[in-house]
Order: sequence, then C-alpha cells, then structure tokens
Amino acid sequence: MTRKPISDLRTGFTTGACATAAAKAAYLALLTGRFTSPVKITLPRGQKPVFELAESQLGDGYASAIVQKDAGDDPDVTHGAMISAHVTIGGMGVTFCAGEGVGMVTKPGLPIPVGEPAINPVPRQMMIETLQDVADAAGVKCNVIVTISVAGGAELAKQTWNPRLGIEGGISILGTTGIVRPFSCAAWIASIHRGIDVARATGLTHVAGATGATSEAVAQAELNLPDHAMLDMGDFAGGMLKYLKTHPIERVTVAGGFGKLTKLAQGAMDLHSSRSQVDFANLAEWAAEVGADKSEIAACNTAMQALEIAGEKLANLVAQKANERAAAVVGSDIQIDIIIIDRKGRIVARAG
Repeated sequence: MTRKPISDLRTGFTTGACATAAAKAAYLALLTGRFTSPVKITLPRGQKPVFELAESQLGDGYASAIVQKDAGDDPDVTHGAMISAHVTIGGMGVTFCAGEGVGMVTKPGLPIPVGEPAINPVPRQMMIETLQDVADAAGVKCNVIVTISVAGGAELAKQTWNPRLGIEGGISILGTTGIVRPFSCAAWIASIHRGIDVARATGLTHVAGATGATSEAVAQAELNLPDHAMLDMGDFAGGMLKYLKTHPIERVTVAGGFGKLTKLAQGAMDLHSSRSQVDFANLAEWAAEVGADKSEIAACNTAMQALEIAGEKLANLVAQKANERAAAVVGSDIQIDIIIIDRKGRIVARAG
C-alpha cells in the first residue's frame, strides 16, 4: 500500500482549536439560552474554521459543549477524542480548570507553571480572546470559569511524553496555529525542547537522547538516569543538539544503532531513512583506517553489513566521529558521550 504524498494529505485541528470552539459554544449558550452549531472561531493565523458540536447541555448556571477532534490524516493519538468545555460565570477574567482527562503540571520548566492545568499558552490565549469577543457582543464582563475535559485522556496520555515531562492525569491542550499538519516534525521537536527545559528546571546535569526504544532502554540502564532525563530524540539529533547549544546541560549522551549514528558522524542532523543516507564510500575510507577491506565496505548494502565485516574497531571510530560532530554543534561547554548499540541491545562502542 502506497502512502499519499504529503501535499495530498488532509490537515486537521489541534486540541486547542477544538477546546476553543467548545468553550465558545458553551459560553454563547449560557448567555443566549441556546446552542449554535456549527460554531466558528478565528485561529492565530486568521483562518476561520467551523466546528460541529458532538454534544451539548445547558443547565442551571452552566453550559457545556463537546467537539470531536479531527486530526486529518495525521496519526495523532488524540484523533477522534471528545474535547469538552464546561463554562460557568465566576472569578475574574477567564479561569481555566482541568477536568477529567486533562493533565496537571507537576514539574518546572514547561510554559505553564506548576499546579496549573496543562493548557498551553496559545490555546489559553485563543480561548480568552474568543470568549472576550462573545462577552463584548453581549455587553457583559468576561468573568468565566472554563473547565476543559477529554474523555479517556488519562489513557491517551500514556501514549504521549506527558508522564516524562511531569504532566500527570491526562493529556495537554496544545497547538500554536490551531492546525494539525500531517506527519509534521514540529510537534516532535517541540517535545524534545520541552524535555530539555524540564531537565534544566529540575537541576539535572546529565541527559540522554536515543534513536529508538532499544537504545533508550540500554542507555538508561547503563547510565542509571531517571525517566525525565531521557529525551525523546528519535531521528531529530539536530533538533536536540541545536537547542542544547542555547539551553545547555552539563553532560549529554547520544545513544543509537550503528547506522543512524554513522549518519550523525557523517554530518546528518535528521537521521530518518527518508531524509538521510549512509555514505558508504566515506564509510569505506574510515574502515580502511582500522584495517578493513575498503572495497568490501564500499559494496555493502547496509550499515549493519559493514559493521559485521569491519567489527568494533569501525564502530569505535564512528562513535568518535559522531562525538566530534555533536560536540561541534553544542560547543565546548557541554560534555558529549556517544553509545552505539546493536540490535540485540549490546553496547558495541562508546566515545566521550
């Protein structure tokens, strides 16, 4: 089965956009006595999408509305989630509360303070501006308490980085543009940055980024690091290293398989197979330095094949060169370590 080109994939809407639409519908009903569906909102870049209500309820002093999230063609864990806003009059300005399935911030370093619902700054601002517009049109003060809930959010959060970031009890209400772009790298890189922020704010002096689950498990056990010291680097070595340059932590370990760390050693900052490839001619030159047959390595189809031929001497040279590349990105104030791990979970080379 062939995947559609990115340009043909359908965009969707963030949890923040869905929460804003639900909050607007609920507040309008509270002020007018009736619900309007669909409801239109304005996104940060000026788009004006409309959202159908999945459910609504108007009671004595409150109104609630639910919007089902459509993430388009993106494989988002919250696709199809029911985003609910319960609105009552009270407080000063717009007060946000976390209902069932929305997490609470428990660690410093995130853009929301400890003890607050995990509703990020842009969705908060979207809701504040939208509800203020509703209040202005009705000629009333915008003093409301907005409780955002996500059905099944606590279970969904287990498939996200929230537990590692210290967001407990549910998912985060996210989005910077209101639009979900399929297979976007931006959300992943942003989560790496938030992981670094949390590590710094909690006083960690050593963090590690790994290319995959096996590498992460081996590195964490080897280094005896807590969960929140493990950065979900994946293929985005550049996204992690470049942010560390301006947000330094004393020691950083990069762990991964031989193929991906060969690409890092050769200068690639995105290690995904569709966006970077091992340069076997270059790898053959390195192999010759450690006594392997240059032509045999140049003819290899995979990095693992080259490792099987040239052995740990080549792995150690690749680790050293990956260490030099990473150190060149982050600068001299950060100690870089490299760990290369084979498919069986064995450490085959280290540097730094």
